[in-house]
Amino acid sequence: MGRLPWGHPEDKEGAPTVATRGQRFLGSYTYQLDEKGRVSLPAAFRREAPDQCFVLVQPYPPALTLYPEAAWSEVEDRFRELRERQPKSRDYLLRMMASAVEVVPDAQGRILIPARLQEAAELKGSVLVVGVIDRIELWNPDRFEEVTRAGAAEWEQYGPQVFR
Repeated sequence: MGRLPWGHPEDKEGAPTVATRGQRFLGSYTYQLDEKGRVSLPAAFRREAPDQCFVLVQPYPPALTLYPEAAWSEVEDRFRELRERQPKSRDYLLRMMASAVEVVPDAQGRILIPARLQEAAELKGSVLVVGVIDRIELWNPDRFEEVTRAGAAEWEQYGPQVFR
């Protein structure tokens, strides 16, 4: 039996997602964390998600991940599914949800990063704001360089899979 056409209602693998619906975040920008713990989102990112609530969480330390509402809704669906199929995942679910926070950009496009998340991501001074297609990651610039430099030797295998 062949695969269903992309986007077919019964095709779960090819079903439209946040990324295929058009909202996307690309590029990286460096901003300063202000004394109140706020950081600006790039204008390009604000245009992609006007008047939107985000969820800020740390699923992949040391970075923080900022999910737009639609992308977070998909994460919640996967959490529900995980909880139903694997009851032992409850502790992981509790840990993720306890640290998650809803944030809404203010009139200047800034979001407030709670102190506990600033500390967890080692954010002080400069913050690297990175668009990762359907979400945004917030990094300590030095940690970003360390992590991406460490994995660079393995990247050659991914290019041909993506850039055909």
